[in-house]
Amino acid sequence: MSFSDLAVLSMGSHQRLNEVLPFALEGIKHEVFTLENGVPDIRGRRVLIAESCGEWGIEGDYIKLLLHLRQHRDALSGCIGGIIIDGTSELYTKELGRKLIYAANEAGCFFPGKPLAEATGSLLNYNILSQNLNTDNLSAYKHAARALAERIAAFRPAKFKRPRILMLHASDRSTSNTLALGLAVCEQIKPYCDITEISLLNARINDCRGCGYHACSHFGKQNLCYYGDIVADDVYPALLECDALLMLCPNYNDTLSAKLIAFINRLTALAISNSFENKYLFGIVVSGYSGGDLVAMQLLGSLCLNKSFMLPPSFSMAVTAHEPGSALKSRGIEKRISAFADNMIKQLVYQ
Repeated sequence: MSFSDLAVLSMGSHQRLNEVLPFALEGIKHEVFTLENGVPDIRGRRVLIAESCGEWGIEGDYIKLLLHLRQHRDALSGCIGGIIIDGTSELYTKELGRKLIYAANEAGCFFPGKPLAEATGSLLNYNILSQNLNTDNLSAYKHAARALAERIAAFRPAKFKRPRILMLHASDRSTSNTLALGLAVCEQIKPYCDITEISLLNARINDCRGCGYHACSHFGKQNLCYYGDIVADDVYPALLECDALLMLCPNYNDTLSAKLIAFINRLTALAISNSFENKYLFGIVVSGYSGGDLVAMQLLGSLCLNKSFMLPPSFSMAVTAHEPGSALKSRGIEKRISAFADNMIKQLVYQ
């Protein structure tokens, strides 16, 4: 086998995946690994993780890999990855995939947009794709797994001479720890990037109206939305222009704030006629207590898994800070800000 062959981590007791994986990997040079003798060293390789999670949504191989990734922050350094999660119930597949992608990303793995092919026990989550492909749900699942394997094998992330960054937030400049960190990062990257800042703080924003497909498509093809407001008028054009989106995300009850969620929900219209697959996603999360990982996983779930933004290694920085101004005074924060900014430059800038 060549070092450039796709490394396939096979985990769990496969049943349906025994039929899906051969279809997904046909004609693609690959090497299959199990975790029987521990997690293999696959740094620098293209990686496809194939997990059968069982009825209860967790099994020994999954726990073993997750622990390894959290303990070894360079375990997947230089890797480009994708994940297939095969379930036997209607629950857990996306949760397991999102948690594994977050841990792998923290351990150095780069994920292209939509890096998760997940199948519930009934395969009802493939109803729409099967209709679009004029096939049955199992065949649609195979198609999704195949498309993911091909994308991982061929993926080449873009780099830019002078990348354009959109920093989006809904924070108060006078009190926000999250915005203070974002501005500190921008101060370090601005010699290499062009930065546009948009604040949603004082704007009236409607959440997604839930238009039918044809109505949403009508507006989306014009890069518009049923609602005008700042999202369609300002954010849409800036997002289309940018090479990377930097989201500033205070933790509100272990979730993104309402205006950021509304923005994400409203991206559906823009995504109808535009691809985000060549745009990078970065995030800064600040929690007053804990739960920064939950917000980071929500961010990657909505914008990478669903909306196709690329997820570069260590895409997020999570900080705990409660009192206004305390984030910039926390221990080691200067080093963390510099490391995050340096990583943005490393991932984005053609040098």
